[in-house]
Amino acid sequence: MQGSTTIRTELRTATDDTIDDALAHADPMVLRGWLYQLTGDEEVAAVPVAPFHAGVAEAMGLADRRDAGLLRAKAAAFLRAYRDAGAGELPIGPPERLRGSLGLAAGQEVPESELELWLEELALDPWARSLRWPEDPPPERLADFSVLVIGAGLGGLNAAVQLKRAGIPFTVVEKNPGVGGTWHENRYPGARVDTPSRAYTHLYGLGYEYAGPFCEQAENEKYFNWVADTFDLRRDISFDTEVLSAEWDEQGACWVVRVRDPEGERTLRPRAVISAVGFLSRPNVPEIPGADRFRGPAFHTARWPADLDLTGKRVAVIGSGCTSYQMVPELADLAGHVELYQRTPQWVFDRPGYRSRYPDQVAWLDRNLPWYANFLRFRTSWLTGPHVQSRAFDVDPEWTDPLSRSAMNARIRDGRLEFMRQKLGSRPDLLEQMLPPHPPMSARPVAVDAGYGIYDALLRADVTLVTEGIAGLTEHGIETVDGREHPADVVVYATGFRANDFLWPMEVRGRDGLRLADLWAEDGARAWVGTMLPAFPNLFLLYGPNTNPFSLGVVTFSEITTRFALERIADLVLGDRHSVAITPEAYRRYNRKLDEREVLRTWSDPRADNYYRNAHGRSASNCPFEGTEIWERLRHPDPTDLEVR
Repeated sequence: MQGSTTIRTELRTATDDTIDDALAHADPMVLRGWLYQLTGDEEVAAVPVAPFHAGVAEAMGLADRRDAGLLRAKAAAFLRAYRDAGAGELPIGPPERLRGSLGLAAGQEVPESELELWLEELALDPWARSLRWPEDPPPERLADFSVLVIGAGLGGLNAAVQLKRAGIPFTVVEKNPGVGGTWHENRYPGARVDTPSRAYTHLYGLGYEYAGPFCEQAENEKYFNWVADTFDLRRDISFDTEVLSAEWDEQGACWVVRVRDPEGERTLRPRAVISAVGFLSRPNVPEIPGADRFRGPAFHTARWPADLDLTGKRVAVIGSGCTSYQMVPELADLAGHVELYQRTPQWVFDRPGYRSRYPDQVAWLDRNLPWYANFLRFRTSWLTGPHVQSRAFDVDPEWTDPLSRSAMNARIRDGRLEFMRQKLGSRPDLLEQMLPPHPPMSARPVAVDAGYGIYDALLRADVTLVTEGIAGLTEHGIETVDGREHPADVVVYATGFRANDFLWPMEVRGRDGLRLADLWAEDGARAWVGTMLPAFPNLFLLYGPNTNPFSLGVVTFSEITTRFALERIADLVLGDRHSVAITPEAYRRYNRKLDEREVLRTWSDPRADNYYRNAHGRSASNCPFEGTEIWERLRHPDPTDLEVR
């Protein structure tokens, strides 16, 4: 438990002014729940709350901002008394009080049925999502059960941590020379996470010091290196190793996996495979006429050259999704001139502190307030969950406004239009060109800094928006369909990834030689709860079809899926069984329900054309279920849904 046994020598010598200064940076809602848990102060519990707009949705915050002063004063008094008593061990307080305390931090009641999930998110136990062996496994069976993890990014590293902790033999193969997955590959200027960083680290990463509320690429990669080093994982990872194919051997009850590394090809025979390859891992490079004629550097954003100098250069950016909107403002400060080639504009959301770093006082609070970081993590996760963020993606079937999909969606649209007018009001031409044709939340919402983002960059004299279609590349630039040639020294493809081609380009075959491509031939990639496939035994996907979450974060999904996979592996080891797969009926039943829920989510709107929808018109990436539902399905699976041999 992060806060129970630490003696805080730094707090012991802190002055009252230091405490007051740090608490000025504390989240009042977090203090509300934290104080009540530690003190039981009913005056804290009585502080009223009211709805406010938080990012893409509506959350609960203090009804009267002046109450923040009351909460900070009470927190200061508590900390001074704690300091004066020696700043030693401090218990979390009565367990029976936790549900109410979490509700105070959330601003609304935490449902009893969800309490276990939210207590996990609180990270009082950093290993709450680890495998708990129900009995000691026979050593000879355990030694015989090897697992192959594909990928050393967010999901693969956690799988390695949990397998190592459980004592299950494993190997990780990673196609890159380092860990971090997408954060190792994507090094373009402006690359940063658009999920709050406190919800983008694992439970055991609670004590990791965050550089800012939305960390940039280098900080994210630093965190994943911290995981690899803290848990001594590098010896278990084969870098520069790519999986070419995997085929299930029924007689041997194992996977035959062909990999290629710098020394050539070799074959592995693990009993189980955990795929953590992600779905934004293979760049989508468009086929543009004349691309081979262009004489300057041309590359995808995921292949950014380390030694590229853009000083004085004319840079053409092709694509208008999240990546280009993040990148163009940064490129404008580096290059001589930037042209953004835009097919479809996107809705932009200003996020306070998006490009900023935390002041020192925030880290001081994390280090010196016992349990405060736990409550702050919970509050951050709650805001991304089913009771807040998820509501922004709901469709109201009775809603008739052609420009929006619900009353909340209409409010979101009005807010985004107002933000556009504030930024682009002096340029009616840009206002028209930057107005998306689809409702908000039907494509990926793009986070920007309120002070300087894509709209601000487009107002610069050295940035040009090009909305004419591209006819092709020439030796010295880009030709648009109107016949104009736009000179360029560098061409950057901000054209996204092959998000719907799960596991591509691996050749995967299950029982009786069934190809994964054949299973998915009808309408694209599917899985049971995003992780298991019929006729593909002992194969677990960590970021599989329809697991891109909008209700709880990707880390939470990865952790609960990994625990599910390890529990199924434990069942095989303890029961001396060979394999487990999902039954065809459970697979079909789950996906029927998924399709029913899909139409009630904003990304089902046909006016949006992006990776949220595949070539068959459905989403193979996004999860229409609440994170709480996914947690329940994976925590308490129906045994009859599993085919064990």
